[in-house]
Amino acid sequence: MKKTMTFLLLLAMFIVPVHGTETKEVKPVKNVILMIPDGTSLATVSIARWLQWYNQPEVPKLNIDPYLCGTVRTHSSNAPIGDSAPTTSCYMTGYPSRTGYVSTYPESDPDNDIYPNDPARAFQPLITVLEAGKLLHGKAGGLVFTCEFPHATPADCSAHSYNRSKYEWIAPQMAHNDLNVVIGGGASLLPEESEYYLKANGYTVYKDDLKGMRNDTSNKMWALYGDREMAYDIDRDPNEQPSLAEMTRIAIEKLSKDEDGFFLMVEGSKIDWAAHGNDPVGMATDFLAFDRACGVALRFAQENKETAVIIVPDHGNSGISLGVRHCGGYDKLTKDQLFNAFSQFKLTAEGFVHKLNSEPASEVQNIFREYAGFELNEVELQALYHCKSYKNSPVPEEERSSEGIEPSLYSGSLNTFVSKLLTSKTCFGFTTGGHTGEEVFLAGYHPQGDIPLGMHTNIELNEYLCNLFGFTRDELDELSSQRFAKHTDVFKDYSCEIIPSKEEKGFPTLVVKNKKKQLNIKPFTNIVTEGKKGDKEIRLNSVIVHVDKTNTFYLPESLAEYLK
Repeated sequence: MKKTMTFLLLLAMFIVPVHGTETKEVKPVKNVILMIPDGTSLATVSIARWLQWYNQPEVPKLNIDPYLCGTVRTHSSNAPIGDSAPTTSCYMTGYPSRTGYVSTYPESDPDNDIYPNDPARAFQPLITVLEAGKLLHGKAGGLVFTCEFPHATPADCSAHSYNRSKYEWIAPQMAHNDLNVVIGGGASLLPEESEYYLKANGYTVYKDDLKGMRNDTSNKMWALYGDREMAYDIDRDPNEQPSLAEMTRIAIEKLSKDEDGFFLMVEGSKIDWAAHGNDPVGMATDFLAFDRACGVALRFAQENKETAVIIVPDHGNSGISLGVRHCGGYDKLTKDQLFNAFSQFKLTAEGFVHKLNSEPASEVQNIFREYAGFELNEVELQALYHCKSYKNSPVPEEERSSEGIEPSLYSGSLNTFVSKLLTSKTCFGFTTGGHTGEEVFLAGYHPQGDIPLGMHTNIELNEYLCNLFGFTRDELDELSSQRFAKHTDVFKDYSCEIIPSKEEKGFPTLVVKNKKKQLNIKPFTNIVTEGKKGDKEIRLNSVIVHVDKTNTFYLPESLAEYLK
């Protein structure tokens, strides 16, 4: 504990407090809604706003526009550019972390760490604002998203792992963390044991059942769509999958019935995915779908008067720009010249891929006429035919190559080809297919006006989120120490044995004994069993995490009481 306090004092020397926590007290609220448009650079917002205005002249502004109040510098613990795992993790825990880390204290990288780092805490799970709201104030928790549920951003709110790809570790934690409402993608990824746990504890679980979700009257619900991620909004079949706005509305309706209040995270997940693919259609239209969800949350907050809404991306992506060198004289083009062609696109690149691969090659021009407003010229048509992933190409796969194909359009991937093709009809440009390090926008609503103004770090934004629930970042840190202590410290006076699983992908079991009692502890769950036969069950209100790299279980300090 002494080491932790020394580290915090050292860290404080490097951090400028959030505006509002230093010069103005932040009044706590009952409910907090955190809305994250994943991978959204400011240029994405601008293009989306122009597209909306072009298509709807009577709607020149976004729902978020009146609430824009600052910017946020997001980063990893040892790099200025971060991926979703460490950046959202920092919002939720108050600590920057490393690429791929989900709400987990990073390993030390002394030569590159942006802030001082405590090596003794490497791999420790870190309590999130959602978890703290539940533990300290009994608040309900909810997640809404369009990616698969164990993906980085939703996982950052309710799970802990040094590897964001380990869905087998993350998915059961999210189920056993007793979230009240979860709506998003990933119907095939809910483990059988996790589904059994949810149903046994009063949850309704829907998989690709839109009608079931809409008719549900319970306050504890999981509703998942698609085997993995949900469709982009513009590609979505409204009879099969809900919009992000509807998901947000349903989550708020259920969560707001909790007398203690709630924490809800809403993610526009696939803005980021479209940015990775340099697909401006997916970026702009999914951001507009996210903005409509923001409208739902903001209207609720204004009417409720006990709710704060924070809207902030986790990082930028793609280096998209409105205006590009090869588009000569772009700075003098009219809004029609800049946006008319773009406004004709009715599918994302992914949507076009599905159409092209599900219909014969004879339908190619009809598809592009109907969903893009143009036909392919011969150069474009040949580039399409030579895509290796185009299933219906009249060119045999073994004869497809880049030879003689326009280099700016050629791609082995059909998705990449369509993205390049659609972008070529615009004056948009991209610098990369990866994340970028510019500051992101910040918007906020608070019933008493206590919003964070100016530029903030992602650490400072965590402090603001904590203050909204009436606790401090130090208290959040203390909870991490209490709930995620090393088993070697908690059970130092007892016999401990870690028994490997007999199953290839199973989890080890920690067995702790004294002369009279025995605890059997499995990771990634909140259930501990007592006795040699494990016939007595202890249900915790936080999860247990095992880190294989150090063969350490992280669990509540209070578990030692069961052996006394």
